[in-house]
Amino acid sequence: MKMRNYIIVGLSFFFILFASGFFFVVDQTKQVIVLQFGEPRAVHQSPGLKFKLPFIQNVVYYDSRVLNLDPAQEEVILRDQKRIVVDSIVRYMIKDPLKFFQTTRTELALNDRLGRIVNSSVRGVIAQYQLNDLLSDDRDKIMAEIFENVREDQDTFGIEIVDLRLKRTELTPEVQSNVFDRMRTEREREANLLRAEGQEISQKIKATADREKIEIIAEAEKQSNILKGEGEAARNQILNEAFAKDPEFFEFIRSMEAYADTFKDGTTTMVISPDSDFFEYFENSEGAN
Repeated sequence: MKMRNYIIVGLSFFFILFASGFFFVVDQTKQVIVLQFGEPRAVHQSPGLKFKLPFIQNVVYYDSRVLNLDPAQEEVILRDQKRIVVDSIVRYMIKDPLKFFQTTRTELALNDRLGRIVNSSVRGVIAQYQLNDLLSDDRDKIMAEIFENVREDQDTFGIEIVDLRLKRTELTPEVQSNVFDRMRTEREREANLLRAEGQEISQKIKATADREKIEIIAEAEKQSNILKGEGEAARNQILNEAFAKDPEFFEFIRSMEAYADTFKDGTTTMVISPDSDFFEYFENSEGAN
């Protein structure tokens, strides 16, 4: 009885092992080509349990999801002779596994060939533009042009190019240094220009202030002289009127003022004739009174 059980188990295991060679499972994320002696015999792109002949047929799996390709960085000379380094990324799907197998067989081989195509397109398109174009709204147009160029070869490989992006575009170190030097020089020139304009404005303001100061002082002196002249005129008029009313008293007052001015410091020495009119009121007590 035991021997019979062993035989049944052994035969069952052998049958399962043998039967498994007839079937394989296609996952939702995969697609399969059935090969017979290295030649394609069937393509399965839908998930499920599939049949194949054991020993003489084998299967090759390909991913049905979106795949990424990151080509090597490419140095490009722009139309304005500036050198930049471009780093791109491509997203694609295997749409025709049979054609894919016939042209590249493996994703590694496709990445190599497609990467060269992408870099060639990047170089050919971007070389027609200047650096400013890559920094402006034209960047989207440039990317679209590269994308369409690469898509022209997608049917050759049985793939569909889903997206293409320029991850990074930057100047080479040598060009960066030159650009930064020019930027620094330009900023210094602008700073010097602003300083010069500031000094010019400052000088204009100072000149205007000095001119206004001179005008104000001149106007003040003019008004002062006018007032002084008016005061002297009024004084002379008063004196003339006083002289007209009492000439003798006016002469007496004028003499007193002259005496006061002459002897105010107390050290004045005069050599003058006693008969001089200057001493008229010293001798004339009546006039003094």
